[in-house]
Amino acid sequence: CKSFPETLLFQLLGLSIATLSTITHYGLHFTLISNISLDSNAYRVIHHRAFYFGICLSMTLILAALLSSAATVRESQCLTAMGFFCFALAFCGLIPAACWRYTHSTEVEDSMMDVYDFVYEEVRRNTSSLRRHELTAIHEAFLCCGKHSPFGGTTSVENKTCPPGQVGDEGQDCLQEIQDFLRKHMDFVFSLLGIAIGFTVYGMILTSFLWFSIHFSSNLYRKGKYILR
Repeated sequence: CKSFPETLLFQLLGLSIATLSTITHYGLHFTLISNISLDSNAYRVIHHRAFYFGICLSMTLILAALLSSAATVRESQCLTAMGFFCFALAFCGLIPAACWRYTHSTEVEDSMMDVYDFVYEEVRRNTSSLRRHELTAIHEAFLCCGKHSPFGGTTSVENKTCPPGQVGDEGQDCLQEIQDFLRKHMDFVFSLLGIAIGFTVYGMILTSFLWFSIHFSSNLYRKGKYILR
C-alpha cells in the first residue's frame, strides 16, 4: 500500500519535533537560563510553552499518520476525515508558530541576555554567593567569559567565575555567544517548522484524495447490484 511510506515519514517528523522539543526544554543551556530567570522575565514562560507546543504538535502528526494508514487499510471515510482534521489542526498551529518566529525574532535572545546581565551585575556588586555560582555555570555551559569592555581588560568577576583558559582576550563575550547559540538553534527550529508545514499540506491533500477515492469507489461498487424479490 502506498500510504505506509508516507505514514513512516509523518511519524519520523513527529518524533523529530518531539526530540527537538525535549532537547530545547531539558538541554543544559536552556534549563540553566530558565532556572535563573526571574518571574518578571519572559524567558521561562516561552521555555515551557515551546515544549508543550512541540509535544502536542508531534502527537497530532503521529496520530494523523496512524489514522490515515488505518483509513487506507480499512477504506473508512470516517478515519480519513479524522486524519484530515488532525493534519488541519497541526497546520493551524504551525502557521502562527512560524509567524511568531518572524514577529518576535529577538524576544527570546533579549530575554536570555537579560538573565545574563542580571546575574553578572549581581555578582559585580558582590551581593550573593549563589549568583556567583550561577554565573560560573553559565560561563562553563556557553564556554564564554564575561562581557568584553571596549576599554579592554578584565574585572574580578571574570577572574573568579570564568573557566581556565577563558580569562582575558582568549575568552569569548558571553552576550555574543548566547546570541550566536540561540540564533543557530532557532534557525534549525524554523527549518523544521517549514518542513512540517509542507508535510501537513501534503497530508491534507493526500487525505482529501483518499476520502474522495473511497467515496466514489464505494458508490461504483454498489452500482449495478439488484435485489430479487
